[in-house]
Amino acid sequence: MQAQPSTRAGGIERHTIFPIPLDQRHGNARQLFTLWFGANLNVLTVVTGALATTVFHQSFLSGTVAIVLGNLIGTVFMALHAAQGPRLGVPQMVQSRGQFGSRGAAFVVALVIFMYVGYAATALVTGGQSLHAIVPSISVRSGLIAIGAVSLAAAIYGHDLIHAGTRAIAYVSGAAVVLCYAGLALAHRLPATYLTGGSFSVVGFLGMLSIAAFWQLSYAPYVSDYSRYLPPDTGPRQAFWACYWGTTLGAVLPMVFGALIGPAVAGGDVVAAIAALTGRASTPIVLLFAPGVAVAGAICIYGGTLAVITLAQTFAPGWRADARARAPIATGIFVAAVALGTVGATEFLPLYSRFNELLLYLMVPWTAVNLVDYYWVQFGDYDVASFFAANGGVYGRYNVMAIVCYAIGIVVQIPFIAVDFYVGPAARALGGIDLSWIVGLAVVAGTYYFSAPRRSGAHAGAARVV
Repeated sequence: MQAQPSTRAGGIERHTIFPIPLDQRHGNARQLFTLWFGANLNVLTVVTGALATTVFHQSFLSGTVAIVLGNLIGTVFMALHAAQGPRLGVPQMVQSRGQFGSRGAAFVVALVIFMYVGYAATALVTGGQSLHAIVPSISVRSGLIAIGAVSLAAAIYGHDLIHAGTRAIAYVSGAAVVLCYAGLALAHRLPATYLTGGSFSVVGFLGMLSIAAFWQLSYAPYVSDYSRYLPPDTGPRQAFWACYWGTTLGAVLPMVFGALIGPAVAGGDVVAAIAALTGRASTPIVLLFAPGVAVAGAICIYGGTLAVITLAQTFAPGWRADARARAPIATGIFVAAVALGTVGATEFLPLYSRFNELLLYLMVPWTAVNLVDYYWVQFGDYDVASFFAANGGVYGRYNVMAIVCYAIGIVVQIPFIAVDFYVGPAARALGGIDLSWIVGLAVVAGTYYFSAPRRSGAHAGAARVV
């Protein structure tokens, strides 16, 4: 039998969106814990927590409860995607062809590319702010580019370096989080009114709960990208719980700190607020957080690169992209993220909040279709070869019911949306409470389950590695 090519060429990952051969699978479920724990330990997570007491005007206590509940709920959906990578050996958005069809998935893939660029931009903005806080002579834009260059290099190198980076960040940025709380306590610069300020409101509470939930839901397109190298016998329970507790703990700790310092944030610069409140500890805190921002950027650029290749290969099925294609595509995403981050840096927090809200409405129907199809319709039994067939194989070019259900999921959310520029009639009747994502999940899950095509016996030998 001919030997399989090595996983790496010159130290750089050579695989892109195609199935990972069995003899190149490696690692264990514990790596998913450190990956997602480390990936969350960065300034952007602190920024997200700060929304509780800034944009949503909650008290620290009610904001914290919303953060914890939102993460516990949202992570359920994110972690359910974790088992798909080891089973199928392909990135998450490639696997979506099994639900939407080879071309039907293209819209969702394009949306995910937009998401990756947006999140890369927000990560780089916080990185630029961090470097500016350490060395004021470095402008935010220059710092943004410097952090982005490190992220780009890691994304080009590939999967294993990102895993190694997040393992290191679990300790490095974990120390930063500990220093955040310790520095705040020792510096005595936090007025007592910070704990008693703000107030509970159902609208603000559910708004922050939704943002925290979507923080985790937004990882859904990422998960299989980083679990696809695991051996196929990796247990789904182990993969689920490793992702669940890794990302929940990694997000809650910095988010709660963000809610605590939120009232001190001016102009969207959370790093400046950390410096003002933690005294002498601020410099080591920002220094320890900076690598985490670079890793978060690398995760976004790497995932965005795979999504761009997926979209291109949809319309050029004969193209077999390798590491040489990944580098220029990653560079393009880096340039787009830098441009977007530069434009949006001055109004960072409001723009970031709106960006999260928009993606929440658009990604919820995809998550519902994907998970229902995988766990309740196909039971994880997919024909991986069909994902790459020019005609879509057993899944065809379009799965009309999946596309219709996705559209229904968008439409049913509209009456329940409550944002600063639009309040739907149902949300208005509920006093401004936004339940759109819950309605979207429930309606799409039920509709798709009863209408999805069953392909019993159509792909014996599915989920094979080709």
